[in-house]
Amino acid sequence: MSAPLASAQQQQQREQQQGDRPRSGPQRYVPFSEHLGLRVESAEAGEAVVSVELRPELMNNHASGHGGVLMTLLDSAMAHAALSRVAYAREVVTVDMHVAFMRPNSGRLQAQGRATGGGRSVCFCEATVTDASGEVAARAMGTFRYRDPA
Repeated sequence: MSAPLASAQQQQQREQQQGDRPRSGPQRYVPFSEHLGLRVESAEAGEAVVSVELRPELMNNHASGHGGVLMTLLDSAMAHAALSRVAYAREVVTVDMHVAFMRPNSGRLQAQGRATGGGRSVCFCEATVTDASGEVAARAMGTFRYRDPA
């Protein structure tokens, strides 16, 4: 099978899997986020809360949430904060993200993201992940570029 044909078939399979799922708005379908089990709890006026319940396959070899999972959770919370700032009228892409890991974590994690500035083309955000005990597990700052929907 040629590469362009395989790619077209893969795209068709992805579209069939998405079905009628929303492609925009706070409940947008993001396959990777769904795979991890991320849940957008709220997103309004430049603030967002996204959570995940850690499962064994999301842990590292120290029995703590994997850093990649925490980074994705932080990224998602900041992206939803940036999107809610413009009422989901545009899309965002992550330009830059700085993360600090504070402590091991387990159970349910919750990220609170907040848009802190920017303008028409970029949005600056910050986010904090807390665990079930309320302890801070990680913090991040990020820059997101707005773009018109495809």
